[in-house]
Amino acid sequence: MTPSPAEVVTLDAPAAMLSADLALIYRCIPHRYPFLFVDKVHSIVPHKSAIGVKNVTFNEPHFQGHFPGVPIMPGVTIIEAMAQTAGILVSLTLDLVDKNPLVYFMNIDGCKFRRKVVPGDVMEMHVTVKRGGGRIWKFHGRAMVDGELAAEAEFTAMIDLSHG
Repeated sequence: MTPSPAEVVTLDAPAAMLSADLALIYRCIPHRYPFLFVDKVHSIVPHKSAIGVKNVTFNEPHFQGHFPGVPIMPGVTIIEAMAQTAGILVSLTLDLVDKNPLVYFMNIDGCKFRRKVVPGDVMEMHVTVKRGGGRIWKFHGRAMVDGELAAEAEFTAMIDLSHG
């Protein structure tokens, strides 16, 4: 049974595995259509890891030009999906729900693309915290489709609550 957003936000057990539906995702990160690349997040372990899910559909605007007749999800949007998953993990970990945090990329290392992501795929973004707890966080992300590695990268991000 999936916990309600209220249950997800109030953590009693630090190692509890949590999930986030679209309503909770909206409360965690500012991204919206057409730049929201996470449909849900599950297996959330605060301070440690999370798995985001993106249902890739032909209706997404980037497929009109990338590439006409041969739609392939752009690599930058795959990396962005991993970062958004990480942002949701941080928001839940630091109790930033409804506090409008912004998460800025600072660095991307070792980015590799291994498989095309196309309409009809269900992409899972496996994000693991390498370092975090304050304003600066470092993650390792892997985008998987049908158990195959589509992309991976290490990335660093800064959490900003000062934007007002």
